[in-house]
Amino acid sequence: MSDIVIRDDRAAGRLEALAGDEVVGHIEYFVLEAPARALVPVHTIVEPAHEGKGIAGSLARELYTIAAREGIVVAPLCPYVVKWAARHPEEAPAADPALLDAAVEWLKTHPGRF
Repeated sequence: MSDIVIRDDRAAGRLEALAGDEVVGHIEYFVLEAPARALVPVHTIVEPAHEGKGIAGSLARELYTIAAREGIVVAPLCPYVVKWAARHPEEAPAADPALLDAAVEWLKTHPGRF
C-alpha cells in the first residue's frame, strides 16, 4: 500500500487511489449543501488486480480525514463506507439521519449522476 497515492478530484466527485499513473481504486461522492454541508460517498470501487491490499479502507479513511479538515461530516450511502465507518467509530462519526435522508433525496433528483 506504500506506493499508493490518494488524490481528491473534487470537481469530478472522485477520491482516487493511484499506483503511479494508474487509478487502482476510487470513491465516487458528491457534496451535499443542505440541510448541512456533507461529503456523501456513493460507490467504492477497487480494480480486481488490486483487491485485498487495503485500498478501499485507505480511501474511506482519507474521505473522513478530508471532511474533518473541512469541518464537515460524511453521510455515507456507499455500503462499503457504511461498514468501514461502523468498524472505525473513533475515526468516522455517525451522520445525522436527516443528512442521510437528504442525501438519498438528492440522488433521486439527480438520477444520471451515479
